Amino acid sequence: MCICSGLTANGSSVGWNQTHHCKLLDGLVPDQLQLCKRNLELMHSIVHAAKLTKSACQGAFSDMRWNCSSIESAPHFTPDLAKGTREAAFVFSLAAAVVSHAIARACASGDLPSCSCAAAPAEQAAPDFRWGGCGDNVRYGLQMGSAFSDAPMRNRRSGPQAFRLMQLHNNAVGRQALMDALEMKCKCHGVSGSCSVKTCWKGLQDINSISADLKSKYLSATKVIPRQIGTRRQLVPREMEVRPVGENELVYLVSSPDYCSQNAKQGSLGTTDRQCNKTATGSESCGLMCCGRGYNAYTEVLVERCQCKYHWCCYVSCKTCHRTVERYVCK
Repeated sequence: MCICSGLTANGSSVGWNQTHHCKLLDGLVPDQLQLCKRNLELMHSIVHAAKLTKSACQGAFSDMRWNCSSIESAPHFTPDLAKGTREAAFVFSLAAAVVSHAIARACASGDLPSCSCAAAPAEQAAPDFRWGGCGDNVRYGLQMGSAFSDAPMRNRRSGPQAFRLMQLHNNAVGRQALMDALEMKCKCHGVSGSCSVKTCWKGLQDINSISADLKSKYLSATKVIPRQIGTRRQLVPREMEVRPVGENELVYLVSSPDYCSQNAKQGSLGTTDRQCNKTATGSESCGLMCCGRGYNAYTEVLVERCQCKYHWCCYVSCKTCHRTVERYVCK
């Protein structure tokens, strides 16, 4: 099971102070259920991560034929996410990154009694700054996040071995993207904001930055096949079998449909009635989004505040303006 919207439906309104609350979540495997019972304080962060995963995925793919709408059905996935596709690779890697991100941030915010700020970095501080502040506890986030995210893929009931190997690999790629998103953040101290001294710490970039990184990996993902190598079953690139799979590349087993037409067996909702951009040349263009079927145009009147003025003291007055815009939707 992926850390996706399957956790949000029942988890958002739960107080998470009783172990029986864990049974309210749909789709947890036994190891996840045990982790939940032993670490109830983590569950607010994990449920929050499910919401963030959903919004980040849909935001990242809003301009593409596959727009991550199928994540709504998690943990009961449609074929586009259940068959080892490129899209499944993205969703699982993003979910793994986001759950560790949410836990790391919760540690730094003081929301978890089991952890606190990250330890000061081992590297020597430069003369113009000192280590301080409260860094995101990525180490703890990775430890607990990986335990939760990887548990389903270590369970034989979660699917064929090749699918489980694929998702364990992609989970690790997601967590590497999280580690790559750790950057130095600083705050200035000094007379009149002179910044004569800086206090710095290591903090994580926002989820959208990590999602954009993983989307680029999605676009260049490698198709793989399972192969017995010695005593281990491993994934190797389908086209270039002499090259091992890179630690930073997403992998998939099954080619995706084009997502142009509705096809329940493939998990494709099609692009009919999707909005497109008439003047764009990328994936959101009407030519690509509508798969050559053409598009319909319609006008929409937007009501907006305009010509706002600030009056001393202290209020703002605005007029109401009407603006007509032209929209385009795929046939």
